[in-house]
Amino acid sequence: MTKRTSAKYKIDRRMGENIWGRPKSPVNRREYGPGQHGQRRKGKLSDFGLQLRAKQKLKGHYGDLTEKQFRRIYAEAERVRGDTGENLIGLLERRLDAVVYRAKFVPTVFAARQFVNHGHVLVNGKRVNIPSYRVKEGDVIEVREKSKQLASVLEAAQLPERDVPDYLEVDHSKMTATFVRTPLLADVPYAVMMEPNLVVEYYAKN
Repeated sequence: MTKRTSAKYKIDRRMGENIWGRPKSPVNRREYGPGQHGQRRKGKLSDFGLQLRAKQKLKGHYGDLTEKQFRRIYAEAERVRGDTGENLIGLLERRLDAVVYRAKFVPTVFAARQFVNHGHVLVNGKRVNIPSYRVKEGDVIEVREKSKQLASVLEAAQLPERDVPDYLEVDHSKMTATFVRTPLLADVPYAVMMEPNLVVEYYAKN
């Protein structure tokens, strides 16, 4: 089990937004944070608060990555030529667990991490069990033959609340996905607005 599976709804409530667009999110009913003081925490955020929140939201969306993992990805995005915010999104979307989630092979990003960890995924015909493995353009990601009939896999493909983005070519009858290209921010089907520019500002000052 991933360390955050039971706490995924707390992440939504902490952010005050349904960051994965799930119909069961408690934010659909209560927009304040968890805990006895949750309702009192509504206030105008400072610039630092907005930047921190943008970082936590993006980090949370990808399965609540650790600060160390996220900072390492950010440092890499900064080294690559071009817009750092766009580079950051591109690197996050190239994670194998993110691709498995976007392809609708599993219902949640937490399940994607577990699914990869347990060896259910092949990349170009070879088993890869590292969720942070970075896919390249043209890579073919496939659910292992033995795992194609798992109930969670069959259910995920039918989920109505999210669509497969066009930077992936997915065949659900074969349970394969081809990573066509690295997406830009505008290409990624986030359920809420992500602001990588604020994440860049956060790390520039801290």
